[in-house]
Amino acid sequence: MNRKLEDFNITDRRHGAAFAVRIVTRAPRDEVVGVQEGGSVKIRLTASPSEGQANIALIKFLSARLGVPESAVEIVAGQDRRDKMISVEGISVEDVEERLKPDEGAVDDDSE
Repeated sequence: MNRKLEDFNITDRRHGAAFAVRIVTRAPRDEVVGVQEGGSVKIRLTASPSEGQANIALIKFLSARLGVPESAVEIVAGQDRRDKMISVEGISVEDVEERLKPDEGAVDDDSE
């Protein structure tokens, strides 16, 4: 169930932004699916959740997508869960909203 981008809860921080994500691992491709109920953004990753592989893939994906260095992206909560809180330094809320729009063709499957 895709929500409107306005439902995406991003916190403006002094030097960046913080937001919630829900990760689906072992997906056919890396992609932004959409905004979930509660304001988190759903992201599919091809990586496995074992041994922190999905966390590494998430940081690389967000870094590339948001145009910031990997060192600017931090998982501040939920390292061992599907639901995570992300902090990104050096980016505005507006840029996060623009760059994390759902990928064309991405369909949200509520069973994930």
